[in-house]
Amino acid sequence: MNSIDASTQRILLVDDSPSSLAVMAGVLSRYRLETAGSGEQAIESVLRSPPDLILLDVRLPGMDGYETCRRLKRMDCAADIPIIFFTGLRDAEDEALGFALGAVDFISKPIRSAIVSARVQVHLELKAARDALQKIALSDGLTGIANRRHFETRAQAEWNRALRNGSPLSLIMVDVDHFKAYNDYYGHQAGDECLKSIAASLSAGVRRAADVVARFGGEEFVCLTPELSHDDAIALAQRLRMDIGRLSMPHARSETTGHVTASFGLATMAPDLVGCFVWQDLLTKADQALYQAKRAGRDRVVALEIPSGQGLMPRDSVFVPPQAQMSVPFRPT
Repeated sequence: MNSIDASTQRILLVDDSPSSLAVMAGVLSRYRLETAGSGEQAIESVLRSPPDLILLDVRLPGMDGYETCRRLKRMDCAADIPIIFFTGLRDAEDEALGFALGAVDFISKPIRSAIVSARVQVHLELKAARDALQKIALSDGLTGIANRRHFETRAQAEWNRALRNGSPLSLIMVDVDHFKAYNDYYGHQAGDECLKSIAASLSAGVRRAADVVARFGGEEFVCLTPELSHDDAIALAQRLRMDIGRLSMPHARSETTGHVTASFGLATMAPDLVGCFVWQDLLTKADQALYQAKRAGRDRVVALEIPSGQGLMPRDSVFVPPQAQMSVPFRPT
């Protein structure tokens, strides 16, 4: 197992005893340490910034360590964080309860420095290995951005959040124009480099932490942008389209222009219990908008907004021509 850089690893110590915290802090001084004196404070700390590992005392004021562990494991941001209980309790039933709640280890008091250091190191290395494997599983092998599996997971999560909050959710589909002709003329290696450049451009252009850029398949990409108004989503799609154009990658076989371009289909809605019921409906509308953009000549944005409570009936279609800085109404025939 590879060693980790201890200075980058964040550990949350949860104990109401200053002397116990001082001892643990001395043993683990090479790590980045944060402390909490209660289960409630621990949960607040994790919500602010999830650590890499949690050391949790069983006996805490108010909510005890077991209940704290139970609540943490129900939180999306904390479900995969390893939790080690440290306690003076030595009953096998206490340990069994801790493991049943999701803890990865038990450390008995009084603290033995070598044991604490070794177990913490092991569980941090295991987590780092799991994180690395998960990153590989959720990344596109060619471009390095999120793959379709990762996108679909995030799309479901953001759909659920938008449904709870009544906030808008936008989905942008991107298709590289005349990519088969590009591959045939320049070769597949050049085609791969083209896709890498476009993926990097899209990733650089989508700057918010909540946004997702993924390779959907072949020469298609998707961008998921929660809590962005329809007009702002249009402006983002237009900027992304122009960024690809500014790459100035020659395309001698393009029927649109002399360089690589892309077509964009955008759909926006605030999901509710009356209209769409699944995020795939939003994907369907974005795909339809993309088809309209390609039919209209490519290298452009077509956007559909779906009003709440009206299912898949678009209220408006917006077509952004290549030369325009502002969107203008467009209704396909």
